[in-house]
Amino acid sequence: MKEHYYELVVKVSSRKELFADFLTDTIPIGFEESDSGFTVRSEDELDTIMWGLEQFREALQKALVETIELECTQQKLQNSDWVELYQKSITPLAIDKFYIHPTWDEENPDLINIAIDPALAFGTGHHPTTASSLGAISKYVKEGNSLIDVGCGSGILGIAAIKLKAFVEACDTDPVSVENSIKNAKLNNIEFTKIWEGSCSLSSSKYDVVVANIVADVLTFIAKDLKSALKDGGTLILSGILDKYESKVLGFYKDCEIIERIAIDEWVTLVLTKNKRDK
Repeated sequence: MKEHYYELVVKVSSRKELFADFLTDTIPIGFEESDSGFTVRSEDELDTIMWGLEQFREALQKALVETIELECTQQKLQNSDWVELYQKSITPLAIDKFYIHPTWDEENPDLINIAIDPALAFGTGHHPTTASSLGAISKYVKEGNSLIDVGCGSGILGIAAIKLKAFVEACDTDPVSVENSIKNAKLNNIEFTKIWEGSCSLSSSKYDVVVANIVADVLTFIAKDLKSALKDGGTLILSGILDKYESKVLGFYKDCEIIERIAIDEWVTLVLTKNKRDK
């Protein structure tokens, strides 16, 4: 371990979810989210990430015709094993039938346990979109269901469904996410029926349940693919939606019926059903 590490604190005035997507897609390390932005830590200097964020901010401002304030502050700090400090900050939590805990904590004998190593992926259940998605899975996924987790990330949603004895496939356009999902499944002594790098359009199967915890814009872009993957009468769980974009997303799912709306803070998860074939 090196003597020093670098900490980059990023603050943005708006469009935080788009900056989070940018960081997820472009950096090979994890980051922490805060109310105002993000914190990135690495044993290597983070100047390139700062430059990339500035370029992304300029492109967003031009595309959206609005002003976005960005503040990046990098510090060189004494290395006191920040990975260990970060691990200590991750606490177990119970969500409906599930108990999500880091690998170094004990299981809960009264709930369905899901072990997640935060060093491997971002999805630990603490974010409102993950928590509400787990709640929907707990309620709507039944034993023997077929399910696809689109944009699987850490794999936590698919793992939860497998623990409910569903047959689960998963996909993500990010190869690191696919690798992390496989690793987290192994931590839980289970495996996906099938998992691949790419979109759900690569599958010709129809599923009882389709889950997509992504972001609002992507949910609109892939709406046709998600609905095509769903059996008639099946359940579609959409998450990662800021409430101000909810009506925009629903505009692409007019042929579906809303079963339930789950709101936590400013985040919304929609549970829909498909009653008729797309025309």
